[in-house]
Amino acid sequence: MDNFVTLILAAGLGKRMKSKHPKVIHKVCGRPMVEWVVRSAKEAGSQDVVVVLGHGANEVKNVLGDSVKYAYQEKQLGTGHAVMVSKDLLPDTGNVMILTGDTPLITSETLKKFYDFHLREQNSITILSSFFDVPDGYGRIVRDSNGNVLKIVEDKDANDVEKGIHEINSGMYIFNSDYLRKSLQHIGNNNAQGEYYLTDAIEIVIRLGGKVGAYQASSEEIMGVNTRVQLKDAEKVMRKRINERFMLDGVTIIDPDSTYIGPDVVIGMDTIIYPGTIIEGKTTIGEDCEIGPNSYIIDSEIGNGCKIVFSMITESKLHNNIKLGPFAQIRPESVIHDNAKLGNFIEIKKSVIGEGTKVPHLTYIGDAEVGKRVNMGCGSIVVNYDGKNKHKTIIGDDVFVGCNVNLVSPLKVNDNAFIAAGSTITDEVPEGALAIARCRQTNKEGWVEERRKKGGL
Repeated sequence: MDNFVTLILAAGLGKRMKSKHPKVIHKVCGRPMVEWVVRSAKEAGSQDVVVVLGHGANEVKNVLGDSVKYAYQEKQLGTGHAVMVSKDLLPDTGNVMILTGDTPLITSETLKKFYDFHLREQNSITILSSFFDVPDGYGRIVRDSNGNVLKIVEDKDANDVEKGIHEINSGMYIFNSDYLRKSLQHIGNNNAQGEYYLTDAIEIVIRLGGKVGAYQASSEEIMGVNTRVQLKDAEKVMRKRINERFMLDGVTIIDPDSTYIGPDVVIGMDTIIYPGTIIEGKTTIGEDCEIGPNSYIIDSEIGNGCKIVFSMITESKLHNNIKLGPFAQIRPESVIHDNAKLGNFIEIKKSVIGEGTKVPHLTYIGDAEVGKRVNMGCGSIVVNYDGKNKHKTIIGDDVFVGCNVNLVSPLKVNDNAFIAAGSTITDEVPEGALAIARCRQTNKEGWVEERRKKGGL
């Protein structure tokens, strides 16, 4: 596809979104709207993408980075003006596809067909149109008796006959570059708004001897997002697409309507996702896992055969055959090795848990390296913070840590050691030793009765 460049209009404020941020960076399934459009354009074969910025330009740049080129529309004087300020970045030959940054549902497959139609029909301009049962508010595509496109008439300017037309203008086009430049020279702003409308190019190009056509897309794909209600609608459509893709690839999703999976997630076959689960970011999940219900996984790597119930995992790596939860939290920079079992109400932070280790319940492990086949008793705590700095604890292989034990960092517990229940350990424990750090029990007989006589109980 020679000289196929895409121009994305993203300068508007989006007042109806009622946000201090640019409309186009609001997210659909975890990805900014404008990024969905950029990706679809590139996947359709566009060599370059130019984004027209205006309100909140820096916020849009922070989202897209150097993946695109930028033009700047200081004053928003219409769609034609947005193209005018971009013309130095557009090719002199070839074709320019013009898209809008608030249409995240447009797919690369449709854009490819759109472009192929434009070339096949040898059009000077091709409009991306659609049919709406209720076209109110949209510009109408006016054709002659032979089906040739004559013009686009805006809804507010349409007469009764034109209002009866159900083919609408999506605001997306493909222009032959030469005709685009010629039409820009003739577009004026002699209208009530004093703006330059790209739709005027249709009649201009026809007068110049060019050919105009329209390619019909589904109404779903050209849906623009102007309010948070429409953002919700787009989210629902995109979530359905993503979930169906996973199901067709061999993933079982028990209730797609209550399952939220990001577009960059990878999930292996025969994994089951239970209701209420959210999986976001660059997360990878292996085969034969059970995830959920009500689990939240962000930017993490999960191996094969893992079972995660009512738990949260963030920026961490779990190897194979791990059982996690319910009500467990794995915080960033943690690594859990094969066959580990981490039970209810436990928290792991920036730690390594060795193969076959058990952390059954009510335990906190932070800034630690825990060896293989370790047993962490109920209520055991790695005390990693001294009020100013974090310190590290190292626990060797085959260590048994009793219930209600405090391991005060920095600390090393060597292989095969035992820690007695209720101990607070501050010094290194030698290999094979039993460490006890608690007061000897004292019983005061008759104490309760004496207290009662004195009115103390």
